[in-house]
Amino acid sequence: MHVAPVGGTAVQDHVALAEIELCGELIIAASTAREDRLSLESIDEVLRVAEERDDRDAAGE
Repeated sequence: MHVAPVGGTAVQDHVALAEIELCGELIIAASTAREDRLSLESIDEVLRVAEERDDRDAAGE
């Protein structure tokens, strides 16, 4: 097991932090959903997939 040394030299993994935040948003959305499972459209909305897809289309990618 690797333990970070004492002294405030912690490194933040921004990708991991973003993934954790998105997972949290999915958990909140699932807990407040009326149906048993989130639809694919609801998941895309929570993860803002459509917004990124629209941004890429607008940029001509």
